[in-house]
Amino acid sequence: MADTTATTFEGPSGPKPKRAFSSTNIIIYGTLFVVCLYYLLPLYVMIMTSLKGMPEIRLGNIFGPPVEMTFEPWVKAWAEACTGINCDGLSRGFSNSIWILVPSVFLSIAIASVNGYALANWKFKGSEVFFTILIFGAFIPYQVMIYPIVILLRESGDGITNVMQFFWEDAPRFRLMGSLWGLVIVHTIFGMPILTLLFRNYFTSVPEDLFKAARVDGARFWGIYFRIMLPMSLPIFVVAMILQVTGIWNDFLFGVIYTKPETYPMTVQLNNIVNSVQGVKEYNVNMAATLLTGLVPLIIYFASGKLFVRGIAAGAVKG
Repeated sequence: MADTTATTFEGPSGPKPKRAFSSTNIIIYGTLFVVCLYYLLPLYVMIMTSLKGMPEIRLGNIFGPPVEMTFEPWVKAWAEACTGINCDGLSRGFSNSIWILVPSVFLSIAIASVNGYALANWKFKGSEVFFTILIFGAFIPYQVMIYPIVILLRESGDGITNVMQFFWEDAPRFRLMGSLWGLVIVHTIFGMPILTLLFRNYFTSVPEDLFKAARVDGARFWGIYFRIMLPMSLPIFVVAMILQVTGIWNDFLFGVIYTKPETYPMTVQLNNIVNSVQGVKEYNVNMAATLLTGLVPLIIYFASGKLFVRGIAAGAVKG
């Protein structure tokens, strides 16, 4: 008879599975729930208030859903609310904000991406000093630069006017101070430092072998940028776009200083609606106007949130 030996089986190896309701998980998810509630509760109150009439708001139940839903506050906030002497709602400010936002985002991202690409792959003598000075500009408080920029925009407009009148005596006076294009220039310049940092760090993380192979194949500065770097950089472009859209669209300080009532952006008009009191203070209209003002950044973020996370994870904030 053949000898038979007992076969032993080893138990499962590896770390012990964590319990779904461990104390650590309860603390983590409990904290996240409280934070989410903290941020979502005001939004809920704003939405509910904007859908109520003033008689229902006077009852004081701010957390309750509307008994009779109405969109009249939204219509009034968009087309009828008074923002100073004008009573055309936020529609004019929305148009101004779009005219400010689109060229500011396009110019700042286009210039900063080329700057970051050059600083990462085409280093020149003094490039690190230039980059340090540029980044230093990102930490200068905006308030320090307000008056010098006023003078710069005013003098630049006068200089352009003099040049135009040299060739054409009846040329109209060109103004940058108080115009939409003046504010576009301001947003483009102030967005340059942080965007250059993002693009430079992202292009540094791209394998250098791709750049060297393109150089061996005869590609030059713009050829490498458009054919290699640009197609690989969609996530970081989305990161830059979201940062710029959020910052420019939500800006109030530059809008109220460097424009005039006819060209006020949406945020300045929102301030005038909320702070202007004519008879009864209409909280539902104020809430609807606030939601309309924040709608564009929210839509852009939710539409491109995954690419934003990919851009951050791909080296957007690496030093």
